[in-house]
Amino acid sequence: MQKGRETMKKIDLRSDTVTKPTEAMIRAMAEAEVGDDVYREDPTVNRLEEIAAERLGKEAALFVTSGTQGNQVAVLTHCVNGDEVIVEAESHIFYYEGGAMSALAGVQTRTVSGVRGALRGEDVEKAIRSTTNIHFPRTKLICLENTHNRAGGAVVTPEQMKSVYDVAQKHGIPVHLDGARLFNAAVALGVDVQEFSRYTDTVQICLSKGLSAPVGSIIAGDRAFIEEARWWRKKLGGGLRQVGYLAAPGILALTEMTDRLVEDHDRAKQLAEGFRNLSLEVAPVDTNIVLVKTDSIRVPAVEFLRLLSDRGVYAVDFDEYMIRFTTHRHITENDIQYVLEVVESLIAGVSTAQ
Repeated sequence: MQKGRETMKKIDLRSDTVTKPTEAMIRAMAEAEVGDDVYREDPTVNRLEEIAAERLGKEAALFVTSGTQGNQVAVLTHCVNGDEVIVEAESHIFYYEGGAMSALAGVQTRTVSGVRGALRGEDVEKAIRSTTNIHFPRTKLICLENTHNRAGGAVVTPEQMKSVYDVAQKHGIPVHLDGARLFNAAVALGVDVQEFSRYTDTVQICLSKGLSAPVGSIIAGDRAFIEEARWWRKKLGGGLRQVGYLAAPGILALTEMTDRLVEDHDRAKQLAEGFRNLSLEVAPVDTNIVLVKTDSIRVPAVEFLRLLSDRGVYAVDFDEYMIRFTTHRHITENDIQYVLEVVESLIAGVSTAQ
């Protein structure tokens, strides 16, 4: 039975980036009214940017090709060469963006360790450089992440964000939010997304993860910031032409796909509970990411992933003995049950071999 299942379906829990567009999105792409966006003549992307700005409570927004491009455009717009940016020690913008802040913006990062990805205002304040000591770079930006990827999709609450934002306001330093999965945070707490974005000067959101658009992200802020960001986007090669074909599914992502994220969260909690029942250590689950430790069965993550892939289940390693499973629109309850059956059989096999 399992062998037949393996040939029938690949259960891909590596990331919510593997989601494919809905049929409605594909139709919207085919039927999109387009123009040249560099001349600001593409009506569909203009509409997407208007919708995004309104949802995030900002004056204006800009379509970018990816979350990384959005974050880096924000850093380039906020900073000048030689500035310093405060980031959480395991944040995506520091950990997974190829050193782009130093390579592109020429800025230095100062890492501060958070609690499940959340920075504390008092710790951030201690990290802000003195403006009178010529030995120090100038602190010109503070970056937050919500949800926090390496903390297992942890939600940084509005209250936690406010503690940092209040410190930033006191020192005249802008706050940028890498909100790649910000709608997951909003759905998890049952609040409007603006409860988070109000404690930011600028924010980046991904359209292409759980929201299922095939490509693209948004950065939002005040009008002056977005005008400058448009200039930087062009320098990075992000000035596109008939981009409405990509913006059309983005509109549906924001207007039709945010509320359904709760389904992904439910699947993640089912998966986590199943792992715990198998005596595996699982990090707290807030949203759609499940972190599982394999040290108790003395199997390194990469080896366990190989065994999983042989059964048609795919995930990613996060540490030597840590695996990340990410739920999304294509994962069903039956898929979760199958994954748990596979893991149970693998644990039994490992125990026998040892």
